[in-house]
Amino acid sequence: MTTPKTTNPEATNPEATGTEATTTGTTPGTRTRSRRRERVWWALVLVSAVAVSAISALPFLTLDPASSRIPLNPGVAAHYLSLVVHGLPGVLLLAIGPLQFARRLRVRYPGAHRVLGRVYLVSLAFAAVAAVFAATFSVSGLPARVAFYLLAAAWVYTAVRGYRTIRAGELGLHRVWMIRNYALSFAAVLLRVFLVTGEAFLGVFPSLDYADVYTTSAWASMFVSALAAEYFVIARLTDPLLRRKVRA
Repeated sequence: MTTPKTTNPEATNPEATGTEATTTGTTPGTRTRSRRRERVWWALVLVSAVAVSAISALPFLTLDPASSRIPLNPGVAAHYLSLVVHGLPGVLLLAIGPLQFARRLRVRYPGAHRVLGRVYLVSLAFAAVAAVFAATFSVSGLPARVAFYLLAAAWVYTAVRGYRTIRAGELGLHRVWMIRNYALSFAAVLLRVFLVTGEAFLGVFPSLDYADVYTTSAWASMFVSALAAEYFVIARLTDPLLRRKVRA
């Protein structure tokens, strides 16, 4: 989510932002509606990410294991520490992510975009390593652990691809990979949404327990985030760009 130090070609490169590619060949009214929808979705992501970040950060700031909302492994003292090391950087990158996708901010303040991008990636590195330890110590069972292992692996992989593409000056591919990466970051928000929704059904279905809700929420948050990212990449970036090339 950083830009090359030499130039800021986003202002003239449609592939770099994706926004121009989505509006080529459309009427002014269609472009306006499209931009409004994008701004609404961006605002929803920003507000939900910041809200969840603020709520999630409070238990970690107390450094009191009793305040943890996640069941702790009583036989592993480092379990809570791994959650703190995962949670605090995760909260930071959740809040940074939406700002990095705001085109106006990228174009006007490329230096800030680069700095925030570096902070995002460093935070992700700490959070991902801690996530592996936290999943290993988790008392939620093997299915939930596997979900978190896969999420951590995909999280790191997409971040590495995003970093390599921007170092190579491939702005369009950088945007694609960072969309995928932040979608996986946003799985933390969806996890809490699914958990709250699932907990509402605990009293309705006596056979349902919290472990089932937690495992289902872990898998669902990962898949929904990944599918949403691919939809955006295809529908909002790749498909309009291909249509533009065909018309040309």
